[in-house]
Amino acid sequence: MKTVTVNIVTPDGSVYDSEVTMVIAKTTSGEIGVLAGHIPMVAPLAISAVKLKKADGTTEVAAISGGFIEVRPDKISILAPSAEVAASIDIARAKEALARAEGRLQKKQDDIDFKRAELALNRAMNRINVHEGNI
Repeated sequence: MKTVTVNIVTPDGSVYDSEVTMVIAKTTSGEIGVLAGHIPMVAPLAISAVKLKKADGTTEVAAISGGFIEVRPDKISILAPSAEVAASIDIARAKEALARAEGRLQKKQDDIDFKRAELALNRAMNRINVHEGNI
């Protein structure tokens, strides 16, 4: 099966760079699957897991916090504010972030930015789910 190069890049640098047979990502409009030779496109991504299917049959997973996917026939680039492959997620830190976000949402104070707290909650839950394989 044909492969395509995938790069996941954050402002801090490259997080993932490898050859895969398929990328499955969640855009703001729904889930997409991209194979080598796909027509060029750009789409905004949701806070979600990106599945990277390898030629040997294994699947790697990365947690991303939004961003964009750029597809070209020979290369797929994912540009995200933050991203982590499952093996590098600090689960204790993710659980602390989840607890902080839940605490903010429960306080119901006027000075709390609820949208920001909800996004933090979604990012923490995504990281935990990716680390634990609940995707």
